[in-house]
Amino acid sequence: METWLPPQGMTGRMVNFAFREGGAYRMRLTYNEPQHVAGKTSADADEVEVRFVKLVEGERIEQAVTFNSEDSAFSGEMRITWILEPLTDGTLVTVSCENVPPGIRQEDHKAGLMSTLNNLASFAEGTRKCEQSGR
Repeated sequence: METWLPPQGMTGRMVNFAFREGGAYRMRLTYNEPQHVAGKTSADADEVEVRFVKLVEGERIEQAVTFNSEDSAFSGEMRITWILEPLTDGTLVTVSCENVPPGIRQEDHKAGLMSTLNNLASFAEGTRKCEQSGR
């Protein structure tokens, strides 16, 4: 997840991780270059806590997301649902978000999600190539 979850322009570091229903993870996302807008947690970073609300193997991941921020524009709990649909040559991943904090501009949120999904596609394709070659 450190490889594909951070959107373009950020690097992720997993602080803790428990992948199970009711489990959670905390990730620190650091901007690779100075930004004109400060991060949600510090000047150069966003720290996010994510709880796994529901896991249905191979079908669905429901998450409750909280940003560690003193700014009320980023407070509250955002819900993210990942739907996985098997295809003949891969998996269709659909992501929906609810209760996005008002401090996150819609165009930035959409760009970040698209970047994450593109990263995931590249990561999965690379993994599939390694499996096919026996590595």
